[in-house]
Amino acid sequence: METLFHLSLPCTNAEETKRFYIETVGAILGRHSNNWVDINLFGHQITFTQAAKFNFNNPNYVFEGKILPTFHFGIILNVEEWGRMYSKLNELNLELVTQATFLKNKSGEHLSFFVKDPNGYMLEFKSFKQPQEVFKI
Repeated sequence: METLFHLSLPCTNAEETKRFYIETVGAILGRHSNNWVDINLFGHQITFTQAAKFNFNNPNYVFEGKILPTFHFGIILNVEEWGRMYSKLNELNLELVTQATFLKNKSGEHLSFFVKDPNGYMLEFKSFKQPQEVFKI
């Protein structure tokens, strides 16, 4: 069996969260109810559960001269899929953050951009120039 990733996060509105991930990002809807939703994000399971008001301090950090959100999660795509996702979300006039190439001409070179979901989570999309370098030091 291929190993899959699971992440569970609180959300402020399960229906709004479901619409964003299904209709905007193009993920696949999994099991769900009025108060929670499972999202199939490129084969990985993210569960959002409606919760009372919550607050995260989202400090940023600087990497290669770019300000990045410390608290985020994301998905690694091949360059073609990354380009399609970037174009799709950009055409929807969503605020895309920090579209850049990181570690240029170094091990781990990758394209990256972020988009904020309805709960304030930063969702990152990455594409590595050499996929085998995802974990290479």
